[in-house]
Amino acid sequence: MSPTTTAAAPSRRTIPGRGLLDLIAGPHGIDGYLEQISPTMVTGECRAEVVAVSRGTDDSVTLSLRPNRAWRGFRAGQFVQVSVEIAGVRHTRCYSPASPEDAGRELEITVKRHPDGLVSNFFADQARPGLVIGLSQADGDFHLPDSRPDSILLIGGGSGITPLMAILRTLCAEEYAGQIALIQYAPDPDRTIYREELDRMAAEKPNFRLARSYTRAPGAGELDGHFSPTHLPQADPSFADAETFACGPPALLDAVRGTWANGLEQRLHVESFVPPSLLPIGEPGTGSIRFAGSDLEVENSGASILEQAEKAGVPAESGCRMGICHTCTCRKVSGTVKNLLTEEVSAAPDEAIQLCVSAPLGDLVIDL
Repeated sequence: MSPTTTAAAPSRRTIPGRGLLDLIAGPHGIDGYLEQISPTMVTGECRAEVVAVSRGTDDSVTLSLRPNRAWRGFRAGQFVQVSVEIAGVRHTRCYSPASPEDAGRELEITVKRHPDGLVSNFFADQARPGLVIGLSQADGDFHLPDSRPDSILLIGGGSGITPLMAILRTLCAEEYAGQIALIQYAPDPDRTIYREELDRMAAEKPNFRLARSYTRAPGAGELDGHFSPTHLPQADPSFADAETFACGPPALLDAVRGTWANGLEQRLHVESFVPPSLLPIGEPGTGSIRFAGSDLEVENSGASILEQAEKAGVPAESGCRMGICHTCTCRKVSGTVKNLLTEEVSAAPDEAIQLCVSAPLGDLVIDL
């Protein structure tokens, strides 16, 4: 994902009597004093300390985090927004915890390095125990249902394995008795995230079946090539009856959706870990964008409104940059925009839009 230059709003919770304590404590509030003792002692903002760092593959890093008491936990499969300061600028990205949902205040995320990834490379190269990061409360509809299904199929590619690990670890901790199958896609064995742990689980859990395809090492796994419907009966003969959770790059998810499009859609849940391929804008470079907050006006380049705001130096909150977290939602005062995911066009005034997946079609006034 491309860099985010403004963090999402910090996650806060209401503490009984907090207002009175802040009034007594003065202009900086009670957290202003607690922060001097330890950055994670604050009670009004969710933060986490890195307590351990491990590098399971050359292009990934796993961070064990200890959130402060503002953290409210998560459901297996959900994501959090993580904020970190790099060179004096705060950046925010979305990651799915890989830990089981009953882990209390222990949290694990695995970050895969991307060639141009500012935050992923920072974590891969510089994350150390003691680093304090910002943390949002968990969000997202991709998670295990409260009533556990009779059988579950997991399909993951690359770093998309992380929310599936949370689901799998949660089920194992609960001693789930139903059948679980996992199809994992990775370039080769050396770049397979959680490979050794998954191998142990498959050896120890008689109800867990694991099948892998190494897309750049044919013959090394139980399956070969990218996702194909022919992989399903090999990995899980009862896949049509299973509740299915898939996470990974858009090409994988598109292929999975196409396979489940014949009456099985209600059993399929998907989550993407990388920005989808955006549709053509249609009328790039026409008109201008006026940012009402600063009265700055720039020529429309045809890129997303978020990209154009950042290029113009206009502060804009953002998180996932792929239309999932809604952190960048802003009021469009006037003008026409196109949704780059759905291709929907809207000219309604005073409309809430997502900056990261919206592009102007002609003149636009945005409340930034």
